Formats: sequence, C-alpha cells, structure tokens
Amino acid sequence: MFKKIAAAAALVVASSSVFAQQMPQWYAGVDASSTKIEGADREGGGGVFIGYNLSPNFAIEAGWHRLAEADLYYWDLDARAKAKFDQTDVSLIGTLPLSNGFGVYGRLGYNHLKIKASASAGNVRVSESDSEDKVLYGAGLSYTFNPQIVGRLEVQKPHSDITKVAVGVGFNF
Repeated sequence: MFKKIAAAAALVVASSSVFAQQMPQWYAGVDASSTKIEGADREGGGGVFIGYNLSPNFAIEAGWHRLAEADLYYWDLDARAKAKFDQTDVSLIGTLPLSNGFGVYGRLGYNHLKIKASASAGNVRVSESDSEDKVLYGAGLSYTFNPQIVGRLEVQKPHSDITKVAVGVGFNF
C-alpha cells in the first residue's frame, strides 16, 4: 500500500514539474511600426496580434495593423483628403532560440492589404477603396524579459513595394 502511495506521489510531483516547464500556449501583443511605401514618405502606424505556440519553435499568428494614415486639409480650397492603409495577416513563425533570452525568427504567411481614400471639396465628395492579397514574409529578433513578456523587432515585406519595421511586445498567457 505504501509503495502505491509513494508511486502516486512521485507521479504527481513529476507531472507538476513537467507542467511548470511547459511554455505558454497563447500570446497577444501590440506593436508600433514605420512603413515605407515606394514613392511615398515613411509613415507611422501600429497594430495588434494574437498567436498560438504550436511548439517551442513554431507558432501561428494573426494580426491587424494600420500601416499608414493621412488626413490633409486645404484651407484655401475648403478641401479635405483622407487615406487609411491597413494590413490583416496570418503567418507561421519559426523561432531559433539563442542565448541570454534572445531569439531570431522568420515569418511566412498571407496578408490582406486594404486602402481607403476619400476627398471632399465644398459639396463634392468622392471615396474609393482597393484591396490586394499577397504573400507576407519577414524576419526579426526577440528578447524574453520574463516567461510572460517578450519584446520583438521585426522587418516585414507585406508587398514588393512596402517595407515595414515594427517594435512590439507580446504577453504570454
């Protein structure tokens, strides 16, 4: 009887240490970005992401990001122009842990790019939107501050004419 109790206790202790060492499965975060669109000025933006760790080296991630936004007003003409450029994406992320909490990762996925523009002058108003689906790829450097907080710096190519540099923080739960 004592051997059975001791074996059960040892199993509970061993399994609790295994569970304690498991990595968090879900994570979510925010980022701030600088996007360069060929032929245009660099624009600031930001976004949110949520992911699921499939293993210590692979995750699947979805995100929404505002790549650029402009709002112009011309006082002399009483005219206004607005534009918003958004990215929705799903990616597979492969991570290679380095030492001291650092890691490098690569991203390959799909993204949906959408631009909305509108203009008005006096009583005349026009608006237009367009979207495109493209392959998304990127590479980055991550740093694990503690088991719950990870920082990252990444360069992405959502389109051949677009380069995005993002700094983000993810929270494991």
